Amino acid sequence: MNIHEYQAKALFEKYGVPVPAGTTAKSAAEFDTALAELPEGPTMVKSQIHAGGRGKGTFVDGYKGGVKFCPTKAEAKEVAGKMIDNTLVTIQTGPAGRKVQTIYFTVASDIKKEYYLAVLLDRATSYPVIVASTEGGMDIETVAHETPEKITKVFVDPAYGLADYQIRELIFSLGLDKTESKNAYKLIKKLYDCFWETDAAMIEVNPLITTPTGDVLALDAKVSFDSNALYRHPDIVALRDLNEEDSKEIEASKHDLAYIALDGNIACLVNGAGLAMSTMDIIKHFGGSPANFLDVGGGATKEKVIAAFKIILGDANVKGILVNIFGGIMDCNVIAEGIVDAVKEVGLELPLVVRLEGNNVVAGKKTLADSGLPIVSGTSMADAAQKIVNLVA
Repeated sequence: MNIHEYQAKALFEKYGVPVPAGTTAKSAAEFDTALAELPEGPTMVKSQIHAGGRGKGTFVDGYKGGVKFCPTKAEAKEVAGKMIDNTLVTIQTGPAGRKVQTIYFTVASDIKKEYYLAVLLDRATSYPVIVASTEGGMDIETVAHETPEKITKVFVDPAYGLADYQIRELIFSLGLDKTESKNAYKLIKKLYDCFWETDAAMIEVNPLITTPTGDVLALDAKVSFDSNALYRHPDIVALRDLNEEDSKEIEASKHDLAYIALDGNIACLVNGAGLAMSTMDIIKHFGGSPANFLDVGGGATKEKVIAAFKIILGDANVKGILVNIFGGIMDCNVIAEGIVDAVKEVGLELPLVVRLEGNNVVAGKKTLADSGLPIVSGTSMADAAQKIVNLVA
């Protein structure tokens, strides 16, 4: 689960991580009240969407930049008026963009130098890793590719926690002076505490800045959480912004379905994440384009299958459906009954190819065959993929 920058900074403040003073407004009518909370002077105006690249983005009406520096609060109000309720397109939003429904005003900081700092989970070691670089403000992928020597990584043993010597190693790599080092030590320690205690999947500060007076501040904040741990954090769940999520993904979560919308036209309904990935790969292999990742899980019911079909058909780009089921725990006949009921309930008119294999597959295939519905059977995963690609084409 992702949260907005202003929410992330409020979380930082709770843990004692210093950030510039800021306030939010959700409509033009709230601008004056929000800006009154900040001192007069240079102000940053930041559009709040769940996507990176806001500063380099362009609104659909041609206005450029979703993050702006304004010398005065009066100018900040004017700029915010051009952003609120406008749609911002960035490198991460896709061409459809995201509607800006919240504006974040912050005091503009006096920047001495920018750095990069992040805490995330390293999947190779299963350890939290802190990544730091002197090249703040840049895409860390670019830095890693062009100047990898400017990146320092510290792996934290979760059984021991973040050690003092590891914090000193990070500070040394950034080349901070005595005052900056003291402040950075506190910030890094508290940022890691925030990561660990909230079950975050990633905390990224880009840029982390130093000021001429030696302060160290988190100028930006990008935070995502492990969705499997959210049951432990109702306060974080309350920060969820459904306006920033695909409506089909929201509906899928209500039925405990793992669904991610893609930009293709062949919908996939599969049990098991690995099989789902393989199904998408084989569709691409035969020249098709998957419209989604949809894992109904190892113990799906008829009700789940029906819900999955309805979610799939909520995507106007879908021109065909491939159901690929391997029954281990799953009973193939339960899936078959769900498919038949779903097709009848939604009045499906799109091509549908079903491949069943495994537990109780004979009964499942008989249920499909006896249904009288125009369901095409796939004898193997490759055969099913070829058939749906050809039908859609």
